Amino acid sequence: MKILKTQVGIIGGGPAGLTLALLLRRQGIEAIILENRSREYVQARVRAGLLEQNTVDIYKTLGVADRLLKEGQQHHGVYLSFNQERVRIPFGELTGGRNITIYGQQEVIKDLTDAWLAGGGEIYFETSATRIEDFETSTPKIYFEQQGQAGVLTCDFVAACDGFHGIGRKTLPASAYQEYTISYPFSWLGILAHVAPSTHELIYAYHERGFALHSLRSEKISRLYIQVDNDDHLDNWPDDKIWQELALRLGTTGWELKTGPIFEKSITPMRSFFTDNMQAGRLFLAGDAAHIVPPTGGKGLNLAVADVKHLADGLQAYYQQNTLETLAAYSATALKRVWRAQDFSHFMTTLFHKQAEHGSYQYQLQKAKFDYIKMSEAYATSIAENYVGLPFEAFEKNI
Repeated sequence: MKILKTQVGIIGGGPAGLTLALLLRRQGIEAIILENRSREYVQARVRAGLLEQNTVDIYKTLGVADRLLKEGQQHHGVYLSFNQERVRIPFGELTGGRNITIYGQQEVIKDLTDAWLAGGGEIYFETSATRIEDFETSTPKIYFEQQGQAGVLTCDFVAACDGFHGIGRKTLPASAYQEYTISYPFSWLGILAHVAPSTHELIYAYHERGFALHSLRSEKISRLYIQVDNDDHLDNWPDDKIWQELALRLGTTGWELKTGPIFEKSITPMRSFFTDNMQAGRLFLAGDAAHIVPPTGGKGLNLAVADVKHLADGLQAYYQQNTLETLAAYSATALKRVWRAQDFSHFMTTLFHKQAEHGSYQYQLQKAKFDYIKMSEAYATSIAENYVGLPFEAFEKNI
C-alpha cells in the first residue's frame, strides 16, 4: 500500500482544488492533490469561461494570471434582449470599475497545474479517492487507488473539491445538512463553433421560441446556447437548424449572426443544488461538491474559487494562530455568497427563459422586469454588481 502524508489532503484537481493548493502554498502550508482523471483529460475538458473580478484578482495575487491577462477578453458590459429589443448593462460604469473576463476553464486549469507543479507541488492524476475516514479526529485519512495500487493519504484536514458525484459529498453525514434542489423544465443545447464572435460582449435573449445566449471563448471560437425541452435530443438539431434558430432568437435590427463549423454539441439540464452545511469535523466541501447553479449567471467556477479562498483563510488561521474559529465558520461564511449566487442565477434564468405561453401572466412579469431594467439605473446596477461578483468585503459586512 502506498503511504502519503501532508497537512491538507485535497480531492480534485479542478479550479477549486488547484486554487486552494496555491493559496495554501503562499502561507507555507503543505498539500497533496488527488485527481481521478488524467492530466490530458482535465486540461481538455471545456467548462465555464466567465471569470468574475474577484477570481481574476485572486489569480493576479497568486502570480498565475500572465496568460489570462494577455489572452483573456475583459468585458465591460453585457447585452440583454427581450423580444428582439436590446439594452446594454455597463459593468464598469455601475460598479466602480469591476468587470468580467472571458477565459476558458481549461486554460485556467493549465495555468494552475503548471504553477503547482513548477513549485514542486504533488498532484496524483488518475488516482481515485475511494473513502474518507477519521475526519472527526485530528488525523483524517483518504484512501485511494492508483493504477490498481491501493494507498492512503493521512492529513490534518480534507478538502473535498471533487464535484457533485465525488466521495466528499457522499461522506458528509446525512444528518449534518439539508439539501436544496430545483430542476428547471428546460435544458440548454450548447455548441462550440470555429467562427469569430458576432458580438464583443455576451448577449442574453428572451424570444417567444425560447432563450438564447451568445458567448465566446476566443477571437476565433464562439460559444452559443439555445433553450430546448428536457427530453430533446441532439439528433433533432442538425447544424443548419441550430444556426437558423440562433439567428432568429438573438436577432435585432441591423445585427447579423456569423456562422461557422460546429465542433461540439451537448444538451445540459438546468438545475440548482446546494447543501446548507459544507463541513463536518475536519472534512470540508468546496465547489460543485457543495453547490451547483444554472450557468445563466456564470457563477459555478467563481463560487468554487470563493469557497477555497474562505477555506484557505481558515487553514491559515489554524496553522499560524492555532485557532479553529475561522474554520468553524467556513460554511456560514461561504453560504452567504452561495445564497446570493443562487438567487441571481435563478433571477437570470427565470427572466430570459420561456416558461409559459407568450403573452401569459408569467410572460408579462418577465417583460415588466426587462422594462424596469431599461428605466432604472438602480435595477441595472443590481444586475451589474451581481454579475461581476460582489467583493469579499461586502459579505464580511453582513449585507
